[in-house]
Amino acid sequence: MAFKKKFTPKKKFCRFCANKNLPVDYKRPDVLKDFITDRGKIIARRITGTCAKCQRRLTLEIKRARQMAMLYYTATHSAEHLKKM
Repeated sequence: MAFKKKFTPKKKFCRFCANKNLPVDYKRPDVLKDFITDRGKIIARRITGTCAKCQRRLTLEIKRARQMAMLYYTATHSAEHLKKM
């Protein structure tokens, strides 16, 4: 009797290694927002699929963008949260 797999997870890949034209830069908050939860936490690399080297760079650039006020630190600081009030 042949058994079928019910669920095969999709292979994760590093988006930055796959596309060399996609910069990891604090000046691009639109790219960095994909790696932050709605609460403002940085998403782990085991979930996003980024490689260790790019995750370190990504974390550094997210922190720089927060320092420059291009990204928010927490949900209470976000503009979306203030609109709901």
